[in-house]
Amino acid sequence: MADYYIRCADEYHRQTFFLDPSSFLLPLAEKLPPGALILDVGCGSGRDLLWFKNRGFRVLGFELSYPLASLARRIVGCEIIVGDFERFDFSPVHADGLLLVGALVHIPHGALARVLGNILPAIKPQGFALLSMKEGCGFSQDSYGNTFYYWTDEKLRKLFETLALEPLHMQRQVSLKNRQDVWLSYVLKKRQVHGRALVDAHGLQEAGSR
Repeated sequence: MADYYIRCADEYHRQTFFLDPSSFLLPLAEKLPPGALILDVGCGSGRDLLWFKNRGFRVLGFELSYPLASLARRIVGCEIIVGDFERFDFSPVHADGLLLVGALVHIPHGALARVLGNILPAIKPQGFALLSMKEGCGFSQDSYGNTFYYWTDEKLRKLFETLALEPLHMQRQVSLKNRQDVWLSYVLKKRQVHGRALVDAHGLQEAGSR
């Protein structure tokens, strides 16, 4: 999967960078204080990072594809970490907002809770996450060999319950890139018990893990 985003970085940039993300980024931006730190996991060439930077937020990117990370550094002018979000230790980041805009669409259904649980420690206990996934059932494969996994609102909400995440906002939107796709986007917050987050680094419901 990563091979496509390395080999076809320029093509992916042309297809996605010039789309206006305002409609799905605003619900998160409206919940954050001025100057909040945004971590964009799977930031691509930096479209969403630039959107937040232009509105006065501090931004940090994370990307597996080195060519896309290089594009994002040049375009946005911020730090981009190159790494694998399934293995990286996100706990030192302490972001106010976490972007996962289409970043997890290639993760198989049975692995999503584990992968999301590894990333969530990147945000502060009072922070927020924006997650977007493709709506549907099963999976599909495109002409490049990329596999996309689809989700229903019901199944995602069950997953959020498992991870002790509370959906604060949800919207359903036809893709700006491909009108055959529909995206489900959620602004999420960790549930708190006595002021402490329930989600640990492995996505388990365990109080006082951070």
